[in-house]
Amino acid sequence: MDEAELQRLLGAVAGGQLTIGNAIVALRGLPLRDLGHTSLDTQRALRTGFPEVIYAAGKSPEQVVSAFTALAESARVVLATRCDDAHIAALRAAIPEARVVLAARAVVLDRRDIRPRGLVVVATAGTSDGPVAEEAALTAELLGAEVQRCTDIGIAGLHRLVGAIDTLRRARAIVAVAGMDGALPGAIAGLVGVPVIAVPTSVGYGAAFGGLAPLLTMLNACAPGVAVVNIDNGFGAGYLAGLINAAAEPAPGRTAVPDARTSDEVVR
Repeated sequence: MDEAELQRLLGAVAGGQLTIGNAIVALRGLPLRDLGHTSLDTQRALRTGFPEVIYAAGKSPEQVVSAFTALAESARVVLATRCDDAHIAALRAAIPEARVVLAARAVVLDRRDIRPRGLVVVATAGTSDGPVAEEAALTAELLGAEVQRCTDIGIAGLHRLVGAIDTLRRARAIVAVAGMDGALPGAIAGLVGVPVIAVPTSVGYGAAFGGLAPLLTMLNACAPGVAVVNIDNGFGAGYLAGLINAAAEPAPGRTAVPDARTSDEVVR
């Protein structure tokens, strides 16, 4: 249930097309649905404009399928992240219409028809940062943004970054994904006038400490305008970039978030 669906439901009651009893039945699943292994937040889309997302890592294939199926009953977009081969196989069998995005290690069911608005750029320092970057790109797309990628533009060859500057400057928000020394977000932030969301990855040799070294570099970025998410958190970065992009879309003082069930906008 999201804001647009609630408006339609209350409108139907007010117009006499729906009885109060039937409306109560429709609302009975809020705010939680207990699956035994998982307690789904069925009110998430109503509060935020986007439904709960399934983090598949650590869950059994059966648990992921159960949660995915339950969310699909009330939301027109469902996303499961960090899916392994077993999760993907189970979801493919249970929900054939779901789309597998192997590069992002994700499975998505999107029954909306939305027009991308604005631009989010997802930049990577190296090819090995790709899976985290693709998770960010997919998430931003699901939140209604057009996404462009600038791949392998790390500071080991600054001419590569300079060559991408025109694309970077067109963005409303930039996700910069880097392991090793983690210097890419700061370098980008010194060249653009939009928020840069830094994502440290666990890519690197021993002294990178599984992403801790780039995390500290990003937290200590000299250039202003850099926000940092957790190690390998492509989803969190893509979500934040999608919100920043959506906030720039409507008239001043109003924030639009893509509705999770329809192609309409929820305007706050």
